Amino acid sequence: MSDRETDGDAVAGAGAVREEDSFDASAVAMWLRENAIDASGLDSVPQVRQFGGGASNLTYLLRWPTRDLILRRPPSGTKAKGAHDMAREYRIQDALAPVYPLVPRMVGHCGDESVIGSEFYVMERVDGLILRRDFPEGVGLDDPASRDRLCATFVDALVALHAADLEASGLRELDRGPGYVARQVGGWVERYRRARTEDVGDFAEVIAWLQDNQPADQPHTMIHNDFRFDNLVLAVDDLSRVAGVLDWELSTVGDPLMDVGSALAYWLQADDPEPMQAIRLQPTNAPGMWTREQVWAAYAERRGLTIGAQDRRFYELFGTFRLAVIAQQIYYRAFHRQTTNPKAAGMGMFVRILDARCAELLG
Repeated sequence: MSDRETDGDAVAGAGAVREEDSFDASAVAMWLRENAIDASGLDSVPQVRQFGGGASNLTYLLRWPTRDLILRRPPSGTKAKGAHDMAREYRIQDALAPVYPLVPRMVGHCGDESVIGSEFYVMERVDGLILRRDFPEGVGLDDPASRDRLCATFVDALVALHAADLEASGLRELDRGPGYVARQVGGWVERYRRARTEDVGDFAEVIAWLQDNQPADQPHTMIHNDFRFDNLVLAVDDLSRVAGVLDWELSTVGDPLMDVGSALAYWLQADDPEPMQAIRLQPTNAPGMWTREQVWAAYAERRGLTIGAQDRRFYELFGTFRLAVIAQQIYYRAFHRQTTNPKAAGMGMFVRILDARCAELLG
């Protein structure tokens, strides 16, 4: 244990590395000393801790006496085609940072799998509070006014991303042109069919409705595609300010309302059914937090849009279905014994509950 951890400076969510996810920390340190954009303070082997919050890409804390970095790498086992592209994730963040300063600073990308057995990239750690399932005690987010500001901050950070300059960043090249909504529906349907296991439903009615009720694309912007509270770092000195946005694995250029729909797939509110409450990942059901309708209204007002009820229904349903597909892709690895991660094993229940939520949205 480092001196900083004995002094109470442990990083929330970072624990022991699972044996199946371990790697040679000395090899990473050597690679960083030779390749990092800034290698200051990296002259020893770091302590390595693993973040347990995610179940897709693997995330680690690299801790030196005077510096913390974050390492991201793919999971082991069979992966969905196009998923876990570390080079793409690194390039997007590096390009986006000048026009959207909430992106963490990149340190280096390693495409040589011989270093630790997979490609990886390393970035600076953004210090601050990451909200999980419930509000932590004593942080000052327990009154209606502070929670109202928190929800406004969430929407403001998303709106700012959708306003990021694609020309200045060079990320316009990610835009594949008209038909984004149709491509996304088709792509995620195909992913689900490839990842489906015998113990989950077929989502047939959901798929048919999404195929038959697609809205025209909104003008394309940069989108995160997994925008939720546990991917936001709130500033230590002001919890109403976002200090960083994490986990850009699914980011691209496309219809920004898809981003809102995917965000609201995680946005559980107090009157949602108990099974949905059981899989809640963020404290949006707490008194004083906004409803999904309030999030839609605030987003539309800030962007000067009119978003009809049928379109909101489509984007929320698609976001929920897509979340089920992501969960199923993770569960597929557990079902076929490609991982011992207990979070992956529990994703089957997650998929079945989201199936019921989709049915509720269909009415």
